[in-house]
Amino acid sequence: MSKSTRPAGWPVGARFWVITLAAVLGIAATAALGCWQLDRAAQKQALGAAIEARGQQAPLSGPALLQALQAPAADLVHRPVALQGRWLADHTLYLDNRQMNGRPGFFVLTPLALDGPAPAVVLVQRGWVPRNFQDRTALAPVDTPQGPVAVTGRLALSPARLYEMATGADPVPEASPIRQNLDMARFRAQSGLPLLPMSVVQTGADSEGLQRDWPRIDAGVDKHYGYAFQWFGISVLMAVLYVWFQLFRRFIRPRQQPTA
Repeated sequence: MSKSTRPAGWPVGARFWVITLAAVLGIAATAALGCWQLDRAAQKQALGAAIEARGQQAPLSGPALLQALQAPAADLVHRPVALQGRWLADHTLYLDNRQMNGRPGFFVLTPLALDGPAPAVVLVQRGWVPRNFQDRTALAPVDTPQGPVAVTGRLALSPARLYEMATGADPVPEASPIRQNLDMARFRAQSGLPLLPMSVVQTGADSEGLQRDWPRIDAGVDKHYGYAFQWFGISVLMAVLYVWFQLFRRFIRPRQQPTA
């Protein structure tokens, strides 16, 4: 005749408590990381809302831009601008290894001397041109009008930097319009131009041999939600495994004794 018996009591062995402590710590840590990612997502959402609200403001003209630059740069990024001035074509730069729609090429940057009583120059990220794969130094033609021009765009910080190895292969890199990266302060000193601390990303339709299909501004909220889902999933998985192996299999499921 078979009979089932209940376990005599909860085990108090060191192994059980070590596993329990490790499980509790693991579940708490992964749950905390998930909450942290949700908090980061909320911060990025607020940033995205601020960027969108900033982009809806009235465009800054030249004089208004000079006055607005007294505020912190972080509060001005993505503000729209509508500027009048003249291109300083002799100082045009080409930032190498930049992509647009997955194609390698150059970002074209030209300083714009703003109209107004005070001398001021802003560096404009005018657009993108493809690379010549047969001759890296053969640059695509870009039309730069000599007279007064009107430029619309949005304020930005310096162009993003790419990884650059410090080598002495090029003794006079400043002599070439092609650059891997741009240091605004250094360019200001080399050119002697009264360069403003922020740049402008020119928007609008493609023109002058340049493409302006700039990537959409994305605060990266979805990425943090994805990370949060992963951390919470790991937390739940650890809890399920602990309950199954340490509780259900030992104490909840009745143990069957062999038939006498």
